[in-house]
Amino acid sequence: MRVRAASGPMTLKEADILCAYLKRRGGVVDAAVYDRTGDAVISYSCRREDVVSALAAFSFDAFEYLLPQHSTRQLNREYEDKLFFKLAFHFAKKAVLPAPIKSVLTAFKVARYALRGLKSLSGGQLKVEALDAAAVGVSFLRGDAATARSVMLLLEIGDILETWTHKRSVADLADAMSLGVDRVFIKRDGTEEEAPLEEVEKGDIIAVRMGGMIPLDGIVESGEAMVNQASLTGEPLPVRKAAGSYVYAGTVVAEGHVDIRVEKTSGSGRYDRIVKMIDESQRMKSGLEAKAERLADRLVPYSLLGTAAVYIFTGNVTKAVSVLMVDYSCALKLSMPLSVLAAMGQAQKEGITVKGGRFMEAAAEAETVIFDKTGTLTYAKPKVAGVVLFGGSDEDEAIRLAACLEEHFPHSMAAAVVEEAKRRGLSHEERHAEVEYVVAHGIASSIDGKKAVIGSRHFVLEDEGCTVEEGEEALLEGLPPQYSHLYLAVGGKLEAVLCIEDPIREEAPRIVAELKKLGIGRVVMLTGDNEKTAAEVAGKIGVDDYMSEVLPEDKADYVMKEHAAGRKVIMIGDGINDSPALSEADVGVAVSTGASIAFEIADVTINGDSLEGILALRALSEALMERIRKNYRKIIFINTLLIALGVAGAVTPAASALMHNASTIAIAVSGMAPLPYGRGEKQRGRSE
Repeated sequence: MRVRAASGPMTLKEADILCAYLKRRGGVVDAAVYDRTGDAVISYSCRREDVVSALAAFSFDAFEYLLPQHSTRQLNREYEDKLFFKLAFHFAKKAVLPAPIKSVLTAFKVARYALRGLKSLSGGQLKVEALDAAAVGVSFLRGDAATARSVMLLLEIGDILETWTHKRSVADLADAMSLGVDRVFIKRDGTEEEAPLEEVEKGDIIAVRMGGMIPLDGIVESGEAMVNQASLTGEPLPVRKAAGSYVYAGTVVAEGHVDIRVEKTSGSGRYDRIVKMIDESQRMKSGLEAKAERLADRLVPYSLLGTAAVYIFTGNVTKAVSVLMVDYSCALKLSMPLSVLAAMGQAQKEGITVKGGRFMEAAAEAETVIFDKTGTLTYAKPKVAGVVLFGGSDEDEAIRLAACLEEHFPHSMAAAVVEEAKRRGLSHEERHAEVEYVVAHGIASSIDGKKAVIGSRHFVLEDEGCTVEEGEEALLEGLPPQYSHLYLAVGGKLEAVLCIEDPIREEAPRIVAELKKLGIGRVVMLTGDNEKTAAEVAGKIGVDDYMSEVLPEDKADYVMKEHAAGRKVIMIGDGINDSPALSEADVGVAVSTGASIAFEIADVTINGDSLEGILALRALSEALMERIRKNYRKIIFINTLLIALGVAGAVTPAASALMHNASTIAIAVSGMAPLPYGRGEKQRGRSE
């Protein structure tokens, strides 16, 4: 439906508030608000009466808190106004000002172009600025001020459109990527309570442990941690944070734990840091992008030589200037990054966050895909299938204690224990002291003065030296092999083993088969599980190779061996344990249910409860590389044709500039169109 506000036109702020309000209503599929007319166009799947009721309940003051921190509406208005006033001012001057004044103003503008060209040359670089300066300067010096003004207008309009297009692409992508943490642990009255992020107020103390993302800016109240600040500063190594240190939203606790007194509840610049990351990612260009840009810079001297040659052989300044008006650099340097940004945006809509063009190129060229098992090839929500008790312990008490320890850590098996306690209606209030997470092993704490540990068999029985009651050895050795096992011990005695059912994802065997059809030569599974469980899963899924009982460093070593064999690697994981391998791979892919540190280190993040995103990433990446190659060929052909037309005298310098800028924008805009890869259709087409 289309509705119009009785108040008429809205401010940009009001339009953003109404748009945010409508998009949050249940049953509203999409909404667009037009501030100049005061209209809103609403697509909905609920009853019409529900939408009308929602509109009746709306007021700008009541819902001002929904105003987004960043809006592309303001950006669009800024550049719309720039474009309008540029054209209006140009034609007003042309119609009103006398010729002498117009000539003086033109001379000043030509001088600015000349200075830019000289600055380019003084830096030892011959770039497109020198071509622009030469074209405008020659036209003006030969007395053709009208052509010089027309050319400068076209160049300025081209600059506005290029900047607008680029900033809009970055802003749209940053909006899509600016995802926060939903829930946090707030310390109140000596205990930790889980609460929604929006309930956190300035001055509250929140607890963030190993692998968790810091959701808000604040000061460390207690604890000590190594914090990965790569998203903020670009530093590859974690930074130590202790009491009194300031920490920032969007950074990740790589080791240790901290209690943070919240200073800002607005998200504190997470959006801005994502924009910075996207800008940085454009420097992580694919090989094809870098090659195109190097070629663009190398072609500038040849454009100048061609201009000189045309003048020498024809003696016609107009033809020579027409050649000057055409360069390959603009189109190559604009269309390639925009194609990558558009592909990253399209991937984001598919639930795939990519941090740079070179990762898409690597995904297109990869020959090996390595999967972590738990939460990746298996469902992200495993469940407790049973509990084997030792020493006469109580089953509900074992579940309660296990959930109390596990709820603090972001791992799918930990979530399974917490979910089982919830299913049984067991309250697991905090009874333990500070918890310590031991990577790839388990959790250690103390309960009522006794040491409590939960984790792998190796950690509990060997590293911690826990024992079983006499006569229960056979029970320990007879644990069902089809399950993963969590061992729980208190005071050095084994109390229970939780059998975790981690069913294989329905789509996993098909995904593995499709990856091979998409050109992946090796699909590998790595897991910390025992050999029996690993062999059973590997056989069902159809991987080419697998390794069991691996530690984090073993996964990274496997990636390095693949590199040594000359193969590019995609590594897919979800946990703290996978972080070294994700970092080592050509493309590190983190799945949505994993630890925040995995997201921070990974080059690609896949959301959703399916592995289809892996196929989409491969297909999108291949489609992007093909688009870059096609755009490269189009740019070379069109600009070479324009040069030929200029040499033949078929086009004037102004017409040449117009066609050059028009073709540049057209290629750039076409490069931003959705990549025609389909979702699954291309893969099926190939396999058929």
